[in-house]
Formats: sequence, structure tokens, C-alpha cells
Amino acid sequence: MGLKRSRMSMRSRGLILVGAALLVISVYFPWWGMKLIATMYPEGLNLYVYPYKLEGQLDTINILNHYIGMKEIHEEDFPEFQYIPYAIWGIAIGFAFTAAAGSKRLGHVMIGLIAIGGIFGIYDMYHWLHTFGTQLDPRAPIQIDPFVPPVVGENQLANFTTYTGFKRGFYFLLLGMVAIALGLWGDRLWNEKSSSACSS
Repeated sequence: MGLKRSRMSMRSRGLILVGAALLVISVYFPWWGMKLIATMYPEGLNLYVYPYKLEGQLDTINILNHYIGMKEIHEEDFPEFQYIPYAIWGIAIGFAFTAAAGSKRLGHVMIGLIAIGGIFGIYDMYHWLHTFGTQLDPRAPIQIDPFVPPVVGENQLANFTTYTGFKRGFYFLLLGMVAIALGLWGDRLWNEKSSSACSS
């Protein structure tokens, strides 16, 4: 009886494999981005943050940052870019083993690792936003008060309006986690519905 309960259905294994694939796909799309709009840049300046690189009009943004005393943004300043893709790949492979072995216990361990990674990711993002927004050069041509850009939302910065938010890669990551969660805990829900239907 105990063995039957712990057995993972093919549907659950399939969902976990789909979720693992979505985790890998997420690495190759931006997870977060920022758009700066001003009169002289009506089309906006974009910055996209991937798990392993930065993209966008970074040179222009760095020139503008100089005027308000913000330090320049360079990929080499973010050591996380060196290991986040490998961590995601490792977790995805772990979930693939979970599906192949049908081991919910291993799946729960992997969920724990993702939870730890998620907490670190939120802290890390806030840390960098806080660092860049508050460590301003007091000799900058334009003096502004220290600030912390929102992770998601709109912010007025000098004569710029900034829009920040999650991008496609983050949503692939989120969908992957939903698929994995359904794979690990969906059997119980489906079995309960099946039992209710039979009893009625």
C-alpha cells in the first residue's frame, strides 16, 4: 500500500520533464529588465539581465549614470553570471533524474534547492539595486537623493522615467516550477478527484 502511494504516474513524470526543460530554456532569455524614457530618448533605453550576461544600450546608460554619480554597470561586476546557468542546468538534470526514477523524495530535495536559490536570487537582486542606487558620487554634476529602484514598477529618476520588471526568461522559470509542482503533488489531487467521482 505504501509503495503504491509513493509511485509516480507517467503523467507526473512527464510534467516534471517538461518543467525541467522550461528551466533550461529560461537561461537563454532575459529574466529581468529596465527601460529608461526621457525627452531625448523617446524610444527608451533598455537593459536586459540574463542569468549569464547583460544586454541593451549599456554604454549610453553608463554615460547617463555618470552624470548622477552612479557607478558604471559591467558584466564582470556580477560574479553570479559565472555559476547561475550551471546551477539551473544542474537542478534541471536533478529533476530529470527525479522523473526517470519516479522518486518524489528526490523531487522534494530539488524543490528545497530551488527555494534556497530563489531566496538568494531575491536578496541578490535587491542588494545590487540598493548598491547602485545608494552609493552615489557626491561630486556628480547632477545631485540626486540616494534611491533603490523597484524590482517591478515605475520610478522617476531626475528627468527619466524608469520601468522595471520581469521578462520572458523569468516566466519560463515560473512555468517550469508550476509544471514540476504539479508533477510532484498532482497525483494526490487527481486521485482525490477520481475517488470522489467514484463514490458519487
